[in-house]
Amino acid sequence: MTLPLSRVRARVGALLPARADLAEIRRDPRRDLLAGLTVAIVALPLALGFGVSSGLGAEAGLATAVVAGALAAVFGGSNLQVSGPTGAMTVVLVPLVGEYGPTGVLTVGLLAGVLLVALAVLRAGKYMRYVPAPVVEGFTLGIACVIGLQQVPNALGVPKPAGDRVLVVAWRAAEEFVKSPNWTAVGFAVAVASVMLVGARWRPSVPFSIVAVIAATAVARLAHLDAAQPIGDLPAGLPVPSLSFLDLGSLGTLLAPAVAVAVLAALESLLSASVADGMTVGQKHDPDRELFGQGLANIAAPLFGGVPATGAIARTAVNVRTGASSRLAALIHAAVLAVIVFAAAPLVSRIPLAALAGVLLATAVRMIEVGSLKAMVKATRSDALILVLTAVATLALDLVYAVIIGLAVAGALALRAVAKQARIDQAPLDRGDHSAEEHALLAEHIVAYRIDGPLFFAAAHRFLLELTEVADVRVVILRMSRVSTMDATGALVLKDAVAKLHRRGIVVLASGIRAGQRRVLDSVGALDLLQDEGREYATTPEAIRAARDHLETAGVWSALPAHEPRTSVQEAPR
Repeated sequence: MTLPLSRVRARVGALLPARADLAEIRRDPRRDLLAGLTVAIVALPLALGFGVSSGLGAEAGLATAVVAGALAAVFGGSNLQVSGPTGAMTVVLVPLVGEYGPTGVLTVGLLAGVLLVALAVLRAGKYMRYVPAPVVEGFTLGIACVIGLQQVPNALGVPKPAGDRVLVVAWRAAEEFVKSPNWTAVGFAVAVASVMLVGARWRPSVPFSIVAVIAATAVARLAHLDAAQPIGDLPAGLPVPSLSFLDLGSLGTLLAPAVAVAVLAALESLLSASVADGMTVGQKHDPDRELFGQGLANIAAPLFGGVPATGAIARTAVNVRTGASSRLAALIHAAVLAVIVFAAAPLVSRIPLAALAGVLLATAVRMIEVGSLKAMVKATRSDALILVLTAVATLALDLVYAVIIGLAVAGALALRAVAKQARIDQAPLDRGDHSAEEHALLAEHIVAYRIDGPLFFAAAHRFLLELTEVADVRVVILRMSRVSTMDATGALVLKDAVAKLHRRGIVVLASGIRAGQRRVLDSVGALDLLQDEGREYATTPEAIRAARDHLETAGVWSALPAHEPRTSVQEAPR
């Protein structure tokens, strides 16, 4: 679909910040300042950890948190969303780094940003709401498992083995640990994760992640624990923006991964924004504007060496819980991280990798909502199947395939359920003002079928079998006023059934065809059969009168006494 340039300008203009955003920022800046500081403290170890896990390094995670976090805060569609590197995106990026290298990942991020902007201009945000809850829950469960497995090498203090499948890499790392145990790294990872998990239950408002990381770093330095490998040198500031990574010749090859990254960024960002809406009163995000903001963020982040970004559910939840009232809080979070990058890079570089692994292990555990999983599994067998398949596909394949599989299975099960609603029942003919003999003769030679529900590809062939097995009668009346929807397959099957009945010498009449059904029937030529010799009627009484006229013409009525009334049928229209 192509849009005129004027319409594109109008849509882009509608996606840009407005005066209302400035008014929101001025409402309560003190609360936003406190919330922004708190989120920055929580986000720092996550940004470092996800940068390391992605394969591009801690500096890439910090650059993403600063650049993407600031742009998404200004241009995004949620007042409370916090964006940056996330575990879900890291899961996708690890195999991309192995296949295309760091420069390829930067190009993928840039292309994904362009695609997100295009989706925003095309107003595609509203369609993301149709992702079923079991797919989201299974997706989240699978991501949590993958994030946990990704941390195994750093948590065990061994070099990351080769491979792009997390199960294989984790197994090889465990084998290396058995050969040469590094209990120092294990101790740091377990201690940091334990402090975070226990502390969250004891004092949810305290950012125990940064407390645990600072403590682990201090212990490693004071005790001179060489086995606790640190992050390593970090640049004291953001790099100069550059497009030197862009290779125009590789754009065709990288388009498919870019689509996958864009879809994931859209799904996770809109899901996170919806979570923020649900945690507040009166807040409602604009999905198209959110896609626009995420698109700009992902276009800019690679210029500074950053990885693709999305809305971050954990950081967004912290932002809401600490009292943020506008997008100023997310902007302050990005500014605080920028200050840390410029002023404290030497201190940050000393953080042990095992401590960051502990942060991400605790994050993975906290992502799993046991109550939600139990409720989803108990809901229906279909929901349980979708959840399990999506989670397993996320773990065994990748996130994009997992979402596709989850949506495909959910769609197939939904179609099956809808198809079961389609019914074709024999409907008795009302007596009206007929005599007993005349009504008996009508019932003997005319059969009426009432079609209820959808007549589409998932249910059409069952309809054909039932209809063509009708007993030896003279006239079949199809009452179609209750058909809720019809597609081309349903229309073709109906045409085929009418043609088969015609070949058996049975006249087919139809009543109650609506405008939408008429268009579909006409497109496949089915309406021509029904309109032949006036066999399509607005109401059922008209169809019954036509059937009686046909029987009279055929001589069936000669057996009736001459004095029997043959007046019109008094039946309510259907």
